[in-house]
Amino acid sequence: MMLLSRYTLLIFAMLSIFCTQTSSAAVALDRTRVIFDGTEKSVTLSISNQNTQLPFLAQAWIENEQSEKITSPLVVLPPIQRLEPGANSQLKIQGLPALAQLPQDRESVFYFNVREIPPRSEKPNTLQIALQTRIKLFYRPLSIAKIPLNATPWQEQLTLTRQKGRYVVNNPTPYYITLIDAARDINVSAASNFKPIMIAPMSQEDLGLDSKAIGEHPVVTYVNDFGGRPQLQFECSADNCKASPITAKR
Repeated sequence: MMLLSRYTLLIFAMLSIFCTQTSSAAVALDRTRVIFDGTEKSVTLSISNQNTQLPFLAQAWIENEQSEKITSPLVVLPPIQRLEPGANSQLKIQGLPALAQLPQDRESVFYFNVREIPPRSEKPNTLQIALQTRIKLFYRPLSIAKIPLNATPWQEQLTLTRQKGRYVVNNPTPYYITLIDAARDINVSAASNFKPIMIAPMSQEDLGLDSKAIGEHPVVTYVNDFGGRPQLQFECSADNCKASPITAKR
């Protein structure tokens, strides 16, 4: 019993340290996704140290779809910097000539990463955790970058097709579209077994649900350029469904 009690105390102590470190996450980004517009040579992001007592290092880099670190065709400057307590700073994603080698008729996806590195603790037996933020980075080439402010959102071009008792999402656009929820109706909670998916340009993906789970008028929620979460409701005729925007709750 004494041995068990010691192990139990050790586990509680480690959990306590972990929770303390997690709750004190410091380095914050000003957005949840990055759009690198082909009309620009670079994109600037703002970062801040939310901790008002300790300085932190911010290490930044870009990964490709295979989660491999890259330094072309996009690079982050500076790759590492010190943030004083409560201070704000900037990171620049710089485009390189190799961007011309990417597809110019559709988006390409990368991942932007920022890792916060805390100062070394002077207290003994202290567990320190380097927390990391990872967000999607979309390169939007010049040919599809100029979107009128009053243009209909391209996500409304999504369609659903019923195949063998399941829904398949069709994305005819040159943009990536991320779906984070699916439900039977706007007044019903999202299907519990739905997993967010990202549909590549001009492709299709299984929605991951039996068609009976979300019925004849399924509602999906997508993420737009600004991190907003608009909804679309689909009307089905036979096995084909078209989307229309939901502007207000019923």
